[in-house]
Amino acid sequence: MTRYFNKLPGYTNAPSGLEWVLLKKIPSIFIITSIIPCAVMLNLYLSNALLNGEQLKTIYLCLGLLFSISFFVGAAAIGCVVVIIMKGPAYVADPYELPIENKNLEKFPNL
Repeated sequence: MTRYFNKLPGYTNAPSGLEWVLLKKIPSIFIITSIIPCAVMLNLYLSNALLNGEQLKTIYLCLGLLFSISFFVGAAAIGCVVVIIMKGPAYVADPYELPIENKNLEKFPNL
């Protein structure tokens, strides 16, 4: 299995940057930004037995905000992982031998 991962000779890894800092902060960013909509929804559910239309609209807006936050944080996490992978070592692919060209085929392309 190790023969499939041939590192490019002479390649040096790029130094890590902001991606590791952001990746380590993503769980706390997600928790802090999710507390506000969750607290609003919890307050509305616990304080009222019956919810009117305005309160339901507020709950739906909080759910939309919560999903948007999770999508943005997830996209940022995926971006950090992609940058980390791209800054890693370079690998050499197996060579692909090109077929021998037939010059007669270039004279009549539509046949």
